Amino acid sequence: MRAVVQRVDCASVSVDGEIVGEITQPGLCVLLGVTHSDNANVADRLASKIWELRIFDDPSAGHSRPELSAANLAAPLLVISQFTLYADTRKGRRPSWSQASPAAHSEPLVEEFVQSLRKRGAEVACGRFGADMKVALVNDGPVTVIVEITET
Repeated sequence: MRAVVQRVDCASVSVDGEIVGEITQPGLCVLLGVTHSDNANVADRLASKIWELRIFDDPSAGHSRPELSAANLAAPLLVISQFTLYADTRKGRRPSWSQASPAAHSEPLVEEFVQSLRKRGAEVACGRFGADMKVALVNDGPVTVIVEITET
């Protein structure tokens, strides 16, 4: 699984003009891609990694080096499925999507990822799987990191 994680002041995702997921306070916007070899164990490990990822500043530390995680702050997350994270652009100008897992495999793993975050105590809002979504966010920092977990 591959995720683009953005530290945000707020974020929302809408479908056909209707907001389907939103966080209104500082937290994380997570774009999540699934590939063929991913499974529930990978989803759980990625959820743990992102929940504990120390990318928030600690104002009491006297410096701007990130020290705190979403878990430390009980910061909310907005999770949005994003098959395009597995685009292969090595040849030509048209991306290949062959590394992205089909919906029958990826949709349950996206849900597994969300449930794993919730089991850890996270407040999680979501996009709508497979829909044409519009994402709005205010990136804080900006801080954007790519996190990838594979089966070992």
